Amino acid sequence: MENLYIYMLAALAFLAVADLVVGVSNDAVNFLNSAIGSKAVSFKTIMIVASIGVAVGAMTSSGMMEVARKGIFNPGEFMFNEIMVIFMAVMLTDILLLDFFNTMGLPTSTTVSIVFELLGASVAVALIKIYSDSSKSIIDLSNYINNEKAIEIILGILLSVVVAFTIGAVIQYVSRLLLSFKFEEKPNWYSAVFSGFAVTSIMYFIIVKGLKNAAFIPPSAQEFLGTNPFTFIGISFLVFTILSMLAIQLFNAKIYTIIIIVGTFALAVAFAGNDLVNFIGVPIAGYDSFQKWYEAFQATGVLPSEYRMHGLAGKVPTNSYLLLIAGLIMVLTLWFSSKAKAVVKTSVDLSRQDEVKERFEPNYLSRNIVRLTIGLNESVNRILPTAYKNWSEKKFIKPNVVVKEQDRPAFDLVRAAVNLMVASVLISIATSMKLPLSTTYVTFMVAMGTSLADRAWGSESAVYRVAGVLNVIGGWFFTAFSAFVAAAIMAFILYHGEGYALSGLLVLAVMLLLRSYMAHRKSSKIMREEDQLEKAESSSTQGVIHESASNIANVIKRGNRIYTSAINGLAVQDLKLLKKNRRQIDKLSTEIDDLKDNIFYFIRNLDEPSVAASNFYINILGHLQDMTQSLDYISKASHKHINNNHKKLKFSQVKELKDLDKKLEKLFANTQTAFESRSFEQIGAILEGKTEMFDLVKDKIQKQVERTRSEESSPKNTTLYFSLLLETKDLLTALMNLLEEYYQSHDSSVKPARLNSSVGSDQEE
Repeated sequence: MENLYIYMLAALAFLAVADLVVGVSNDAVNFLNSAIGSKAVSFKTIMIVASIGVAVGAMTSSGMMEVARKGIFNPGEFMFNEIMVIFMAVMLTDILLLDFFNTMGLPTSTTVSIVFELLGASVAVALIKIYSDSSKSIIDLSNYINNEKAIEIILGILLSVVVAFTIGAVIQYVSRLLLSFKFEEKPNWYSAVFSGFAVTSIMYFIIVKGLKNAAFIPPSAQEFLGTNPFTFIGISFLVFTILSMLAIQLFNAKIYTIIIIVGTFALAVAFAGNDLVNFIGVPIAGYDSFQKWYEAFQATGVLPSEYRMHGLAGKVPTNSYLLLIAGLIMVLTLWFSSKAKAVVKTSVDLSRQDEVKERFEPNYLSRNIVRLTIGLNESVNRILPTAYKNWSEKKFIKPNVVVKEQDRPAFDLVRAAVNLMVASVLISIATSMKLPLSTTYVTFMVAMGTSLADRAWGSESAVYRVAGVLNVIGGWFFTAFSAFVAAAIMAFILYHGEGYALSGLLVLAVMLLLRSYMAHRKSSKIMREEDQLEKAESSSTQGVIHESASNIANVIKRGNRIYTSAINGLAVQDLKLLKKNRRQIDKLSTEIDDLKDNIFYFIRNLDEPSVAASNFYINILGHLQDMTQSLDYISKASHKHINNNHKKLKFSQVKELKDLDKKLEKLFANTQTAFESRSFEQIGAILEGKTEMFDLVKDKIQKQVERTRSEESSPKNTTLYFSLLLETKDLLTALMNLLEEYYQSHDSSVKPARLNSSVGSDQEE
């Protein structure tokens, strides 16, 4: 009999490890987004600091079954077999739900998910018990579930979202008024006082939130902190302000960078120290439950269905070795999880100071929120004195620094420091008041509030950023609802299916996780292998010519593959190949649109004498767009024809298209080689074959006209074939125009250099 529960414990152990991996992937955003977004230090340094913080937090974790201790359900009302069903349902649901959000790149709360999973699973088992006992009714559900705690958690979610966003916005606005974007030019005492506030709040946060249960902190120190928090804060502020001033004066320390490093460490400690129970608390509670029942079973022979779990209501201790193993798994996940990077990217992009390709599409609600906010802002501006508006506007003027896109931070050091400071203070206050609060919700909403106050959400991006925030918040409530429902269903299946259901659900969970992992790995591999189009960074015509060459070679290579795939898909009626081809051309079109969206920044970065480079760059992008439009039409027309099950092309038509594709493939290959090797002189030789290529297409069109008059019987075939040939002609036109533009621009930019060189040599002679 006990074998079933031993298998359950083994399954819980496996799920605990997997849950640690997906949990860290999700919660890494809490402590990485400010440091990564500001680029205060190298990515490797950030990861080392965060890893140390996670390791310290894991080892100082209380290791208590926090959610059970908070009383989501009353364990004394359930038997041992029912408790194990609840725990298994919770872990299966938790790992699948978190993995889903990680794959989508959306941050969610592990605390909220585990709480609502416990609530859903325990409600399901309680209802089964109630309906199997004729003497009980639905009213008795309150005996099993702590409704007050569930309501408190829901209210905590709503409150934390509003409060974190508002306070983050207010503190950032005040900080920017005091420090401006030119904070490095301010007197040193500005930075010292700001550092005193920031480091004090962060250190208090580390002690109250991260290390409050650590065994090495003496009880007397814990008592002092509990009874004299303001004294501790005041002394800390003075000490850290003085130390910061000395560090700036004596060592020329980068004080804002230090704040960000300390803050990243603090949030990492708190995450591991407090959220660790979200991942291993349930399995540990399951192991403790088994031990209690097994001891009773050996002593009295009590059955699992007859042993009440009163003992689980107390604290569930955790072995130090388990904490060490859990900490190691968390650190390894932090370094190697690509899904963690995806979640961090979402948070950073939504708070980015400059323009970025927006991931979220605007919706009705986001548009109306932006309109309402604009109207409110205009009303407030009418009331404010003109002198104040002029003074404050100067504080928000950003320095015009030309930096390559890959080196450009998402936001500056002041905002990163405010993010960490405000999140630390809010979480510390909530912890000291024993209020249910999600670290994810607070850190994310603080980041959104500071970005709004910093005017990162301008008229060009506000509607997209608001839509993104609404999507993330909606995902949080979806987490609560889906966690409750999914865990309840899992518990119902496990309760009635027992061992068979356990085996089936475990296999299903493993298959879904493997499928998710393989799909994510495949998409990441495709993104790594596929050459991405690069935005121009040069400020001269010659520089743009050489920079654009790699983009053109890239488009030519991918365009060649897309055209050939369309012809091959038509020839053998391969619908799967044509679907894949459509995705490829959509991706290429999107990348070229991104390059066109970057024209504004490209032109602004140009040197005054080299403004002519903008005309060249704009023309090149126009030709590339013309090429992709022709390829897009060819790809989609081919897919539509096969997808609608129309009559396949005749052998003569396929043969002519293959012949044309072969000639185009050679043309594309020569063009690609010329641009990859920067041998622009070869372009002249390619242009010499221009007339031959157009005559070839013209000849194919003429043959089809003759076929149509004499033997063609399918209007759909005729329409498709003419469309393919005409679009091929347009594709060739765009390509030849691009080559001519490039050849002429390169020739004219090289001639002055040659002329200067020859004049210099003549003078030497």
